[in-house]
Amino acid sequence: MTYRVAAFYQFAALPDFRELREPLRARCAALGLKGSVLLAHEGINGTLAGTTEGIAGLIEILQGTLFGGRLDHLELKYSTAEAMPFQRLKVRLKKEIVTLGAAEADPTKRVGAYVDAAHWNALISDPETLVLDTRNAFEVAMGTFHGAVDPGIRSFGEFKTFAAQKLDPAKHRRIAMFCTGGIRCEKASAYLLAHGFGEVFHLKGGILKYLESVPESESRWRGECFVFDERVALAHGLRERRT
Repeated sequence: MTYRVAAFYQFAALPDFRELREPLRARCAALGLKGSVLLAHEGINGTLAGTTEGIAGLIEILQGTLFGGRLDHLELKYSTAEAMPFQRLKVRLKKEIVTLGAAEADPTKRVGAYVDAAHWNALISDPETLVLDTRNAFEVAMGTFHGAVDPGIRSFGEFKTFAAQKLDPAKHRRIAMFCTGGIRCEKASAYLLAHGFGEVFHLKGGILKYLESVPESESRWRGECFVFDERVALAHGLRERRT
């Protein structure tokens, strides 16, 4: 059986996120979905897998009355899995849907400029652009864009230290950053803008959208993209890695 996998997030004001947890969990369980969802005051972040019908039901829930229309700009990507890539369903409450620990990094107020996959190659080919991978070191080791800087971090929270020690607004005038699905870049770009960096871009939809939409013959991606489920990594066309 082939399962449909939906990766999604949106930064949105959810002051009632604690009250949303149980009804969301119950509805996802009724649809037979498995995976993980994070809820926080700043929004939602999750990856769930199930049947085609189950995932369609999920999207109806996210964009329906439960969230009161607040998830109106949901970043959503689909892929497939030959086996169920998750063992259970988890809906957890967090302080942040992606942890940076910097109050000034508020993507609901300001983020870098989005660049879609079709225009990404031109941006990162410009020698005046610093291309920055915002993922953890073990993810970068599996694959990254040609010429990208690896910050060498063990967790996203360390990005602040990297930026303070290695980045300079006067020197690095144009930064193009990327991550798996786009969520870490939203926080990272908001953080850099708050600290005086002028031109900050990020890949809309992340690596997953790039691998889905850019032909392999035109790609500047090298290797595979780590994903946080039992598929481990995906290649161009969001194909599962061959074992």
